[in-house]
Amino acid sequence: MGFNIAMICDFFHPNVGGVESHIYMLSANLLKRGHKVIVITHSHPPDRVGIRWLLPSLKVYYLPYPTIASSATLPNYFAFLPYLRTIILREGIQLIHGHAGLSSLAHEGILHAHLMGVRTVFTDHSLFGFDDAASILTNKLLEAALRNVDAAICVSHTGRENTVLRARILPDIVHVIPNALVAEQFRPAPSPPSGDTITVVVVSRLAYRKGIDLLIATAPRICSLFPNVRFLIGGDGPKMIDLLQMREKDLLQDRIEILGPVRHSDVRDVLVQGSIFLNTSLTESFGIAILEAACAGLYPVSTRVGGVPEILPEHMISFANPDEDDIVRAMSEAIQLVSAGKHDPHKAHERIKDFYGWREISQRTELVYESVMKSPPYDFWTRMHRTLDVGPVAGIIFAIILVVDCLFFMFLEWWLPEDQLDKVQMHWTPERFQEVADERKSAENL
Repeated sequence: MGFNIAMICDFFHPNVGGVESHIYMLSANLLKRGHKVIVITHSHPPDRVGIRWLLPSLKVYYLPYPTIASSATLPNYFAFLPYLRTIILREGIQLIHGHAGLSSLAHEGILHAHLMGVRTVFTDHSLFGFDDAASILTNKLLEAALRNVDAAICVSHTGRENTVLRARILPDIVHVIPNALVAEQFRPAPSPPSGDTITVVVVSRLAYRKGIDLLIATAPRICSLFPNVRFLIGGDGPKMIDLLQMREKDLLQDRIEILGPVRHSDVRDVLVQGSIFLNTSLTESFGIAILEAACAGLYPVSTRVGGVPEILPEHMISFANPDEDDIVRAMSEAIQLVSAGKHDPHKAHERIKDFYGWREISQRTELVYESVMKSPPYDFWTRMHRTLDVGPVAGIIFAIILVVDCLFFMFLEWWLPEDQLDKVQMHWTPERFQEVADERKSAENL
């Protein structure tokens, strides 16, 4: 029997990124397995507001909330409840799956879910520190949000340890389920790039956390050491100006090509132009871009941070400490290895294509859902006690939020009773899914 699931996150299409792709692919595969899945996110004016449908039959609610930075919305706790209550009751949702530690909508969805008897799961996709102001505030908000969550998922064992420490959550309810990819979408080029030139590809968000300062420092040194090496850099972000300034300062316009933003559908076409993939991240929970590059036949070089060492066997990747000299060393070794023809792109693809598949990932996520639905829910007083345990000051603040949330929910129950809401009757079974696919195929043939 399938579950009725609502994925909630600030980060979703049309934005492009690892979290966005993860939510979409997981939702699509859960739909194929007979579950009902919807996505709740914020709007993207002017045309992405209200209800939209994405293939294969994924219903998305774009709620009218403005963003403040990096596609994240401002926490608005009580303003979200009327929207969420209406959607959850209309769609008959049984389980809310929130994503990303910086997503306000995910935190609020978990807070409100228990009022409607809906179970909760949270997936943390990133690593955060403990000693800077932004991390301290984020960690406290995450701790309060996960205080009453039914289960959590992390994409690596390193991420699991980080989340358990940051959120002070019971390790027993935190599961490790990695990211996945569609290997057929990242097939290597039929033949390797011709000529003696070795192209180093970088596809990343151009931000400090992604180690772009290290890239800026090391790229000119690598170009100086190896005259036959060029860089192909795709992505956008606040470090774009610094990257352009480095290229102008060192007169490397003919050695460093900057593509700007790259759509996910075009990533493979960018990757197969090179032989080496460079990742200079300062923190990384999993690193799906490394996996995609290796699947496309590139030899990855990465900083040894976070969950990156868990992705690939050590003989398929080179690691460096996150400092300038060690990255130059690792890149020098990788360039020599590729120049000597010791890396076979097609053999690498054949090994990787069975490592991470969405079918297995969706099955493992199903097991988490089943364990949550079978476990007893928290009652109000247990939730209150666990919320107060957040801290002497923060605990009281979040306990007050919890009480006001309950009172506001009671008002909404009186103002707009559940029996006055129109219910969505359609459920996407595998048979119905196949019928629609066949109808679409027939229409295309006509």
